[in-house]
Amino acid sequence: MFRRQSPAEAEPTPPPAAETLPGKGRPTPSRKEAEAARKQRVKPTLNKREARKKARTEARKDRDRTYQGLQSGDERYFPPRDQGPVRRFARDFVDGRRLFTEFFLPVMIGILLLSLLPIQALVQSITLVWLAALALVVTEMVWLWFRLKRALKQEFSDDQVGRGDLFYGVMRATQLRRLRLPKPAVKPGQPPRR
Repeated sequence: MFRRQSPAEAEPTPPPAAETLPGKGRPTPSRKEAEAARKQRVKPTLNKREARKKARTEARKDRDRTYQGLQSGDERYFPPRDQGPVRRFARDFVDGRRLFTEFFLPVMIGILLLSLLPIQALVQSITLVWLAALALVVTEMVWLWFRLKRALKQEFSDDQVGRGDLFYGVMRATQLRRLRLPKPAVKPGQPPRR
């Protein structure tokens, strides 16, 4: 039992030929190998610069996918503020109307440029036009608020309509139609989609 082996007995026997294992077809990895593989998957060997570059690339791809979804009207890619049937109804309700409010910003830029001219009579009349445009926009927004509120009450129950849904619709009305995201799905004069 404790004696030395002779050189003839010390020769190792060759391993048997590769056997096909039943089941998965490969041996179970040791714990050390499994942990090393898991760490490799969780923490790839990237330095800080490569990791930042990869994160920027992924974020850019995500933003592009969201923007394309907003352009095409694919609701899967909408941000959370634009999702849901109530928000879709509010968008369609506003997009189905021609409103002065959407042209308010370009009108204000024109009024600002005209007010820079050194003609005193023109500046005074421009001030009156500015006040009239502002009064028209406020009136139209209040009118839209109550119309949208009534339409949402007719279409949805009280527990479906959230606090920001009316504000969402009214703020959408202040944007130029061509610049609205998500893109308008109904043309002016059409009723909202169901």
